Amino acid sequence: MDIRLHNTLTGRKDTFTPLRPDRVTMYVCGPTVYDYVHIGNGRPAVVFDVLFRLLRAKYGDVRYARNITDVDDKINAAAKEAQQPISTLTDRFAAAYEEDVHALGALEPTVEPRATHHIAEMIAMIERLIADGHAYAADGHVLFHVPSDPGYGVLSKRSLEDMLDGARVEVAPYKRDPKDFVLWKPSTPDLPGWDSPWGRGRPGWHTECSAMITKHLGDTIDIHGGGSDLAFPHHENELAQGRHLSDGEYVRFWLHNGMLTMGSEKMSKSLGNIVTIRELRAQYSGEVLRYALLSGQYRQALTWSEDLLKQSQASLDRLYQALLESPVGNVTDPSAFKSASIDEFPEAVLIPLCDDLNTPGALAAMHGIATDIHRANDPARARLLRDQLLASGWLLGILNEDPEAHFRAGAKVDPSEIEGLIVERKAARARKDFARADAIRDELLARGIELEDTRDGTRWKVRDT
Repeated sequence: MDIRLHNTLTGRKDTFTPLRPDRVTMYVCGPTVYDYVHIGNGRPAVVFDVLFRLLRAKYGDVRYARNITDVDDKINAAAKEAQQPISTLTDRFAAAYEEDVHALGALEPTVEPRATHHIAEMIAMIERLIADGHAYAADGHVLFHVPSDPGYGVLSKRSLEDMLDGARVEVAPYKRDPKDFVLWKPSTPDLPGWDSPWGRGRPGWHTECSAMITKHLGDTIDIHGGGSDLAFPHHENELAQGRHLSDGEYVRFWLHNGMLTMGSEKMSKSLGNIVTIRELRAQYSGEVLRYALLSGQYRQALTWSEDLLKQSQASLDRLYQALLESPVGNVTDPSAFKSASIDEFPEAVLIPLCDDLNTPGALAAMHGIATDIHRANDPARARLLRDQLLASGWLLGILNEDPEAHFRAGAKVDPSEIEGLIVERKAARARKDFARADAIRDELLARGIELEDTRDGTRWKVRDT
């Protein structure tokens, strides 16, 4: 089954084939680590994790890089305000980010490069651009000369005039052209800096990604992903550098996810309307947050709300309920599918996923499988469907918990006490003391625990509120 992806560069859905048939290369822009990341930062981590899983199922070998930006003016300001070394701040929030996206079910990328570990590669890259006439040094800065690149603007579909009108273009006397962007800039003694042919300084943001891509993935890569807010200027500038460093083709497929919104506004720290993954995890499981992020088509804006989270919780519960009520299948651990080939997954889920990562369609197909489980009269068919649901869950990165543990999460009553009361209730029913049996049920219900009598015994779960 072919995978079709919307390529920002071409403006259409194109059939994806890797440059090398035996390996896929993918790079996704990660966070700038100066604070806890907001849930909007979780969307690319989750979206491209699904793509990572899908590509591995089809091609096997996928080299996936997701970077950490640990040198930036925002980091410098945050470290100064916190009165702590920059490396202490970045180490702390890089670890927090990795913990947060792990809670969202994201697999570890193949490599997670940090910008500060690639200064030598950045300097070498800048020297090449200068030598080829695409960059120049001025007043301790090095700038990319945009007019030297006739293809500039092809990714964001902006003319040079559009870029100047309303764009955040820094006008500086050392620039040959207002659109020229910084590859290297000088550092004062109180800021991080490295020795270079142009004096002590630090890299520009766009320089960092190009150097890390070249080192870890090669001169030309298959896929570059990130938020739609990065298409211009960040990815446009990356492409301008990269096409001259790679003799033409830098990235074959550019993919951009839409933003999260709070009401009508984009979620952003500058607007002060963010909610962090860390805060949300105190109220909801990472799996619920992941389901919510996958509930919309990745290229479209997604409105984040309490209603969305409640709907996602209820939808996830329905899938787990199907697993709970089905006979145990051949597969009990979803991670068993991590090395499965693409033809081992249900076609009903693959079709939407292969159509530009249509995760809402894939989730709908999973609910169709869950409905079929409830309707199945043949235990063998029910087991087959259960395994299909778990396989689909692996591709989407959900259904990783034991079903009973899922429903018991968040219990405020000691599980051993609950089990003891269930035993007491069973004994009361055996001696026909139904008043005591009902009293136990009511007591647990008042404490948020719901009992369910089945042919296999009594189960309990945390009651929906």
